[in-house]
Amino acid sequence: MNPSIAFPETAERRAALTAEVTARTGLDEVSIEAFLRAFYGAAREDEVLGPAFAGVADWEGHIANLKSFWSSVALMTGGYHGQPMQAHRALALTPAHFARWLALFERTARACFTEAGAAHMLERARRIARSLEMGLIPLQLPPRPAQGPSA
Repeated sequence: MNPSIAFPETAERRAALTAEVTARTGLDEVSIEAFLRAFYGAAREDEVLGPAFAGVADWEGHIANLKSFWSSVALMTGGYHGQPMQAHRALALTPAHFARWLALFERTARACFTEAGAAHMLERARRIARSLEMGLIPLQLPPRPAQGPSA
């Protein structure tokens, strides 16, 4: 197969990708939703993460949005079309939030999924957390040294 050939995105191709991931990991939309309810239920009670969820008025709508996101990320369904970076921008997140989120995510994933399913979700969660953290938290660089007059 020539890797430079682009494959059109079709419903059939998405379904095949999803079936392959499900066969390999045991993940499906039902298991992902159960995981999300367990994980975000715990996150809402967490002393570090809980305050970030205080503004969520429609929890069922939020879970539906999260399910769409994680189904797209983990199962390759392609159904999510939101903007996660923008959605998290107003939360004033710190590195401690990301560390705690990942620790709780890992603990819950290992309890809810097969070993292969947890590994699949954790690889994606780590990538997403890294991307969000880099995009939302300004990098603290040391000040530039003072420039003297040009000789």
